[in-house]
Amino acid sequence: MEQKQKEVDEKKWVYDSSEDHKGRLPLRASTGVWKASLFIIVYMIAAQQYQKWEVVIVMKMTKLATNLAIEFSERLSYFGIATSLILYLSKVMHEDLKSAAKSVNYWSGVTTMMPLLGGFLADAYLGRFLMVLISSIVYLLGLILLTMSRVVPSLRPCGPGACLEPRKVHEVVFFLAIYLISIGTGGHKPALESFGADQFDDDYFEERKKKMSYFNWWNFGLCSGLLLGVTVIVYVQDHVSWGAADIILCVVMAITIVVFCVGRPFYRYRKPMGSPLTPLLQILVAAIAKRKLPYPSNPSQLYEVPAAEKTQGRLLCHTDKLKFLDKAAIIEDNENSVEKQRSSWRLGTVTNVEEMKLILNMIPIWLGCLPFGICVAQASTFFIKQGATMNRKIDNDFLIPAASIFSLAALGMIATVTIYEKILVPVLRRATGSERGIKILQRIGIGMVFSMLAMIVAALVEKKRLGVVEKNPRTGSMSMSVFWLAPQFVIIGIGDGFSLVGLQEYFYDQVPDSMRSLGIAFYLSVIGAANFLSSLMITVVDNITEKNGKSWFGKDLNTSRLDKFYWLLAIMNMLNLLVYVILASRYSYKNVQRRAAVAVADCSKEDGVTLTSMA
Repeated sequence: MEQKQKEVDEKKWVYDSSEDHKGRLPLRASTGVWKASLFIIVYMIAAQQYQKWEVVIVMKMTKLATNLAIEFSERLSYFGIATSLILYLSKVMHEDLKSAAKSVNYWSGVTTMMPLLGGFLADAYLGRFLMVLISSIVYLLGLILLTMSRVVPSLRPCGPGACLEPRKVHEVVFFLAIYLISIGTGGHKPALESFGADQFDDDYFEERKKKMSYFNWWNFGLCSGLLLGVTVIVYVQDHVSWGAADIILCVVMAITIVVFCVGRPFYRYRKPMGSPLTPLLQILVAAIAKRKLPYPSNPSQLYEVPAAEKTQGRLLCHTDKLKFLDKAAIIEDNENSVEKQRSSWRLGTVTNVEEMKLILNMIPIWLGCLPFGICVAQASTFFIKQGATMNRKIDNDFLIPAASIFSLAALGMIATVTIYEKILVPVLRRATGSERGIKILQRIGIGMVFSMLAMIVAALVEKKRLGVVEKNPRTGSMSMSVFWLAPQFVIIGIGDGFSLVGLQEYFYDQVPDSMRSLGIAFYLSVIGAANFLSSLMITVVDNITEKNGKSWFGKDLNTSRLDKFYWLLAIMNMLNLLVYVILASRYSYKNVQRRAAVAVADCSKEDGVTLTSMA
């Protein structure tokens, strides 16, 4: 009878430490998962894309849409700016190819590294909802300032007449605006995505299964925003004005902030738990202090709080790796009580020890993903610049904006995510018996293969383009269709559909429960660090090749040798992939005790999805 009552309660209420908007226990039927107001989907510009889909898809997207509306707006703004930034710096700011590419990489790097700070503040002090709201307002202020730099006469890059270089005041206001947008992204990006994933109860089977689809559908919507950003917004930039495009972005962002707040009653909230770094430091201190103690004969002798006393987060199962850290959970045989040992940083729980192991295990994976991130960085810099030098006319009437060619990558990613979710996952689940179908790291590795192929294709296409330039120096590569670039964009998009989505899921799922905003920030930091490394590689390769004759990076693309640079990236990724396969094959996934588990060692694991025997 008690068991039946417990099952009824779990179907009605959510027991995962979350709260509703009034601080109460959330009602499962009216909060979280996919549930939200349908008018939000109707409002979203992207909803027009869904009208041709079956009603069941729309119903699946309803809860996600509340969060996705503001994410859609942010991605619309970000890619509307990012994909055109190198062209703006070249044409309006009159920077050369190397300087423009490095400026874009620096900005992209800062934009994707700032979430480390934003994710920490969201997890530790502000909470994810409040962080999203504050950072979105900062983002909007950056967009307003960017609009002013292009609309207000005294802030415009040039006055009437010829313009050889922009005004200094425009440079100051322009860079201030785009870095203000970086700060906004720093809080918005990690908090919103993790806040959306928080709407699913990991200990409730039906919701846990839906959560495995969350990141796929999230990226489907994200790419829809990207698609409009690199087509509609870029078209307005090219054929109307930069200022008109900025005004559109400001209005859309302002509306979606309101929409996000309207969805407040439907959310589940997690209280900030203080600095997530403190327990990790405590484990290091305790393990070092007790380094001379012998290991216990049985892991069950290690200290863990009873499940009934665990009010925040979940208990983790003991693992045999990095056993040195286990000494932090050994209870010392002295007069000090357990409470006193814990307060003096002499004792940690098994869960805290395992959380420290998770972070240490992530470092090699993080490093192994950097070469992939360097490849991704090329799509928004050199790929776009290549498109600007080629024939972009359709039927001699319509001129495709150079940045709009990036839409092919978005289409490749949308197709990949949809096929993966609707076809591959069901097939793989039946074949492997695993809830996920394949392991997260396997998914990331598949994407790395595609990124390597994209660099090979890009090198071959660039070699052909340079051959056309050599034969026709006067017209250059204008006789070569821009759709020669389609294969490399589509392949990089397919790779993103595997690796980028996999990285999001990996860093959210495998970090400690108290660090999930930081987990998304870790994923973004891969791309951010890769952008900085891309700039560093350009500088290093430029200096080395210049000393040995002619630099691979000239004043423009026609005097450069990007094909050789792409081959270098392909070889680097191939060698890195060999190392990554070894790391992934030896990786130990997070192993969570479900609510019914009572013993430290009472756990088992399957393909990265944690299971626990029910005691």
